[in-house]
Amino acid sequence: MRIKPLLMAGGIAGLALSMTGHASADSASQTAQIRAQQAQIDYMKSQIEIMQDSLKKMQATTDATQKEATEVATAVAKVTPPKGKKGIQVGAVTITPGGFIEAAGLYRDKNMTSDVDTKFNAVPFGNTSNAHVDENRFSARQSRLSLLATSDVDSSTHAAAYYEMDFLGAAGTANSNQSNSYNLRIRNIYATIDWDDLGLHFLGGQNWSLATMNTKGITPRNEQVPLTIDAQYVVGFDWTRTPQFRLTKDLLDKTVWLAVSVENPQTTVTGTAPSGAGTLVSNTSGNLFDSSTAYSIDAAPDVIVKAAWEPGFGHYEVYGIGSFERDRVNFNNRTNVAGGVGAGAIVPVIPNLLDFQLSGLIGQGVGRYATSQLPDATFGANGSIHPLTTYSLLAGLIAHPDPSLDIYSYAGIEHADRWYQSIGKTNYGYGNPAYVNSGCQGNGHIEGTALACTANTRDITEATVGFWWKFYQGDFGSARWGTQYEYIARNVWGGVGGGGTADNNILMTSFRFYPF
Repeated sequence: MRIKPLLMAGGIAGLALSMTGHASADSASQTAQIRAQQAQIDYMKSQIEIMQDSLKKMQATTDATQKEATEVATAVAKVTPPKGKKGIQVGAVTITPGGFIEAAGLYRDKNMTSDVDTKFNAVPFGNTSNAHVDENRFSARQSRLSLLATSDVDSSTHAAAYYEMDFLGAAGTANSNQSNSYNLRIRNIYATIDWDDLGLHFLGGQNWSLATMNTKGITPRNEQVPLTIDAQYVVGFDWTRTPQFRLTKDLLDKTVWLAVSVENPQTTVTGTAPSGAGTLVSNTSGNLFDSSTAYSIDAAPDVIVKAAWEPGFGHYEVYGIGSFERDRVNFNNRTNVAGGVGAGAIVPVIPNLLDFQLSGLIGQGVGRYATSQLPDATFGANGSIHPLTTYSLLAGLIAHPDPSLDIYSYAGIEHADRWYQSIGKTNYGYGNPAYVNSGCQGNGHIEGTALACTANTRDITEATVGFWWKFYQGDFGSARWGTQYEYIARNVWGGVGGGGTADNNILMTSFRFYPF
């Protein structure tokens, strides 16, 4: 502290002035004055010492207060996420909950006995009873729960784990009779690690397929998923959610992305295998598998390679799929190498107001990647499977006239080529013109089981329009209301008695509350 030297200097200066001013006084008087001045100096010294003691005590109190504040700040930091992050801090990990609660309603003018996921490839024809009765339901099963755990290993290495679940699973005990006890199911469960200095990104677990279009780079949780209420999305949308291992590399300041993924295969086959060939393409039983579901015997995982480009105006990507579809016929294994190519683009027609998207996939043996689930393959006359040529195409417009309002429209088509063989009067394949389709004559056909309808789908088309309105946003989360209308038409390959078209008009509405 500088108080003591200053006061002493002031005292000495005062003493000098006093002595100068009384230079003419006698010696006794001067002595008395010096003693008085000395007494004054001694008093001032004592006051300075008192002040110094007080300052020391104040400094000690300040130090204790600062230490306590530091301890409090440290404790708060342990449960407070870093700036810019949301969630709860647990040690070095930030946990962010997410999801929504949904109350949905749906109406179909033809009954498909389906929840909020529409079976696009099962629109009923007029010879069935379902085509003559409508369907209406309420559902809360699309309600969703998610948890994101993130942590920085160091300044350039970041790890994350993501869990996302809904209630659209249905085991044998699930029903709508009383308790509506539907099952929690996996949507996405995976872990990631990102190395910023290397531009590398690894993902392992169940996630959207690499074939699914992204909105930004090739990164998880940035998929361009249609905004529909319909849980099966929209015709023409290419996707799966499967276990996979993925490695991504970003280049040129993250304007170019390259990725490769190996994903769980599952060949789907439509048709009838000839008797006596001993054909095996799938098994329907196994430990921890549903005994009523077919699991294919593919030779290897599906392999997908993708490149994405972001020049600063939109997002553009292209990818290729390779699949290895195996069967066992007459005691021999046989593998078909199949696959396809796809591409997609998202273009901001009017930035922050109107976006246009276009995507498509064409190839052999890739029917299951499109949302309608057209088959990958069919059976030939010798019992082996033959990959089918399919394509899908989706176009969409999404408008944001207000920050709280999104308006969307989509138009899509999915197509499967015909491939068939006939031996005498026995027909094999897909879309065989010898199939009897006399009952596939559309909506006005007479109801009854006497008329056959093999109904191998040629095309499925859909047009959809809808909106989402975020009418509340605050400390208590957010709430949204949405409504959509969709029209579906299903056309089949012609056979004996011709072809046919079946259609359906569907209206859905949804209230969603996002608490996080």
